[in-house]
Amino acid sequence: MNSVTFESAVDAALQREVEVRRRRHLKLAGWALLAAAALWYSAAQIKLSPAALVSGIPFMWDFITRLFPPDLSYLAVLGDATIETVQIAIWGTLLAILMSIPLSFLGARNTTPHIVVFHLTRLLLNALRAINELVFALIFVSAVGLGPFAGVLAVALHATGMLAKFCAEEIEGVDKGQVEAQIATGASRMQVILFGVTPQIIPQFIGYAIYRLDVSIRSATVLGLVGAGGLGFSLIQTMKLFKYHQTATCILVIFLLVLVSDWICGRLRRKVI
Repeated sequence: MNSVTFESAVDAALQREVEVRRRRHLKLAGWALLAAAALWYSAAQIKLSPAALVSGIPFMWDFITRLFPPDLSYLAVLGDATIETVQIAIWGTLLAILMSIPLSFLGARNTTPHIVVFHLTRLLLNALRAINELVFALIFVSAVGLGPFAGVLAVALHATGMLAKFCAEEIEGVDKGQVEAQIATGASRMQVILFGVTPQIIPQFIGYAIYRLDVSIRSATVLGLVGAGGLGFSLIQTMKLFKYHQTATCILVIFLLVLVSDWICGRLRRKVI
């Protein structure tokens, strides 16, 4: 191949590369324009208006000023509700841990007994995660009546969907070398799960459980809005009665409770994991 032919081949290759990059950039620009148009349309549909927010600031400020100063004497009334909120979160998370352990193994491709079981389990977990705790609370309030038991069941079901999904994904990502070594020694399927898979996911599962406890405390603070006990019941009652100073006290207690739970869960994660 002479120098002229070689230079022509190089020029042709460079031209092809330039053409490929130009097409790629045009495609990216097209997708960007399409995404911008979709966002603009959705903003118009949901009436996204910064001007409306700015014009509404005086009304927000008026509501906020009505909350102050908090009625600290109302703290004595909120003691039992605060304890009840923590109890709902703890029991809801505990039940979720117990239910999510078998579901996570059924919902992982490498440990499920059958592909049909895998898909049915994933469908169940998606349903549990898709339904909000407040909806579950409404359902259970109609079944077991007003009170914290409905809140426990609501938190437990939603948390089960989250924990089992995360754990199932961790199971699918375990080191296959350890599993294959167990199989090579003649271990049964259950032995492989107990001694080859489970030890690898325990730290991650503990971390998810602690995180879920933190989230459950936040969720339990508002379940009282639908009659499922906890601080939410006091919050909605004070708002309905226009006792905004007591509402501010409820918000303050919820903030402190979330702050303390975040600190405790953070220390637990550092110690356990």
